[in-house]
Amino acid sequence: MTDLLISPQLGQPGPPAGGSPVATRLDRAALRELAHHSREVLQAGQAETGALIASPAFTVYRYCWLRDGAFCAHALDRIGQSGQAVAFFRWVGRTLAGQEAKAESALTRFATGEKLSAADFLNTRFTLEGTEETGEEEWWNFQLDGYGTWLWAFGEHLRRAPNEKLREELRPAVELTVRYLSAFWRLPNYDCWEENVDDVHPATLAAIYGGLVAAVKLYPSNPVCLEGKKQANALRRFVRANGLLEGSLVKSLGREDVDASLLGAGVPYGLFPPRGKIMLKTLDRIAKELVAPDGGVYRYRKDVYFGGGEWLLLTAWLGWYYTQAGQREKALDCLHWVARQARPNGDMPEQVTNYLLAPEHRQPWEEKWGLSASPLLWSHAMYLVLYTNLFGEGRL
Repeated sequence: MTDLLISPQLGQPGPPAGGSPVATRLDRAALRELAHHSREVLQAGQAETGALIASPAFTVYRYCWLRDGAFCAHALDRIGQSGQAVAFFRWVGRTLAGQEAKAESALTRFATGEKLSAADFLNTRFTLEGTEETGEEEWWNFQLDGYGTWLWAFGEHLRRAPNEKLREELRPAVELTVRYLSAFWRLPNYDCWEENVDDVHPATLAAIYGGLVAAVKLYPSNPVCLEGKKQANALRRFVRANGLLEGSLVKSLGREDVDASLLGAGVPYGLFPPRGKIMLKTLDRIAKELVAPDGGVYRYRKDVYFGGGEWLLLTAWLGWYYTQAGQREKALDCLHWVARQARPNGDMPEQVTNYLLAPEHRQPWEEKWGLSASPLLWSHAMYLVLYTNLFGEGRL
């Protein structure tokens, strides 16, 4: 693709800190063309198995994460590509069937009081064939948010496109996931950034809540899902009692800082009402503490990954939240910011370096893994989610 976007600032760094941020707005045709390219990136990133690769051009991301893949499937549903979303959910079903013995072992041993190691839990990323990755580099696998997120996305899929055959086909995978989350949600585990394994994270609990609630809506008389609903209610009470500081959600229990992934507690997981006091205070903290001068969103203030840049998917997520909070102009600002960060060919990276929080950490990461992942499918997916929230769902 050439001349995809009309902004002269496309792909260029922002002004120096303290300068006036670039606020160029693109025309609707350019935004639509970028949406078309985002669709193409998601389609090209789906394997024959149905798995959605995190990034084809970044070695350690050439796997499928349940979290990333679920958001990509959700974006595909929103743009009328439900067949590709179905392929992903069926891949999840087959993958979890292959992990059933491992999950059952963990559940049984945990119920008897045995202490489990990180290797006993299910992986967060899998090969495109649906097996546990066997790369030489050890990964941060004990993460629970992806398991909640795929349940949420599957519920959203069937809400848009009811399919009794698919619902029944995926019931065993849903039940296994619900039992797994119901048993382990209280345990510390890695957050969605694959950090802080010794902490309990409200953003992770929000994803679990969203998944458990989605499951019981799909199977309202299923005993496993009904128990999951009880656990979801207990989880919400737990977060309300332990995860707040002066009315705002915190990054992890016992900490005082905020994390942009907490947006998910309101949108889309619904742990707390998006326009309720808890989420509005959390949103206010994120807007004040984690938005760069040019409008991009950081993960958290002490981030050093690739220098601690602004993340496209989080800026789109903030815009998604604004659409649900009735703040359309702010949502449009987010959409245009994301669009301006696209490479000249339309590819969207994971993060950009306009205003780094820790610039001294950029080079070590680039020496270890190369330049920041681009294209990142999750970035494209969140652009499409925001785009369709602003301009309507349907086939592009």
